[in-house]
Amino acid sequence: MSTDGLVVVDKAGGMTSHDVVARVRRLARTRRVGHGGTLDPMATGVLVIGVGRATRLLTYVIGSAKGYTATIRLGQATVTDDAEGEVVATTPAGDVTDDAIRGGLAGLTGEIAQVPSAVSAIKIDGKRAYKRVREGEQVTLAARPVTISRLDPLAIRRPAPDLVDVDVEVVCSSGTYVRAIARDLGAGLGVGGHLTALRRTAVGGFTLAEASTLEELEKVAPEVVNLPLADAARRFFAAREATVDEARTLSHGGPLDQAGIDGPYAVFAPDGGLLAIVRERAGRARPEVVFTGS
Repeated sequence: MSTDGLVVVDKAGGMTSHDVVARVRRLARTRRVGHGGTLDPMATGVLVIGVGRATRLLTYVIGSAKGYTATIRLGQATVTDDAEGEVVATTPAGDVTDDAIRGGLAGLTGEIAQVPSAVSAIKIDGKRAYKRVREGEQVTLAARPVTISRLDPLAIRRPAPDLVDVDVEVVCSSGTYVRAIARDLGAGLGVGGHLTALRRTAVGGFTLAEASTLEELEKVAPEVVNLPLADAARRFFAAREATVDEARTLSHGGPLDQAGIDGPYAVFAPDGGLLAIVRERAGRARPEVVFTGS
């Protein structure tokens, strides 16, 4: 069975994130597998998978910033805000200038209130929004704060007289919908827009450079873990080295003296193993997750 740790997968198009989890379960020969942030079937790229005890790190992975490259088509709006949905409105976009597009992207950058796509996985009265849309309901979700720290045009192409394709690079906070960026850019320009391609290039510090396809993982199964548990924690968190006495205290869920480290951080045993993820509050370093035992 694979070592506890993270697997950085380069997801292929046409698969759900749960499809990837199921494949990794089979390859790693363990049921204890989860993912650190959903990718739509249309999307490709970085999907961080936790195996064994590393599934307990995924809460932190999910909350980290994400990077994407994407293509937005102006001139058509779809019911799903991406290419998988039916076109519901067509407005000629040929007269939209490059400067107007750049201005529209700039207006969507920074700390904004974004209305999620109606076909998101957000629950409304216990049912996913996308299921309500598929059943013919009109769904409007409340705006939520997100941060889009980079929304840069890479290329502006005109594949047909009435259509404009905009390739963009996006760096954004967790909870941001790139489909909604496409929708809002098109709406702001008065021509409608939707997403035609999406590739996730980074999750936190994990990038495509270290990602493996499922086909590549098949060749090394069951040893599919890219980053063993302790190595993954050192990559993702600030580190604190514990003494023998501190390690004993943490292993029983007890707090340590504070060390003045911001945010959640990883504490390591004298032998280098990961003991816990802790956060300092009320003058003590209190464990949020303890990794001793199983």
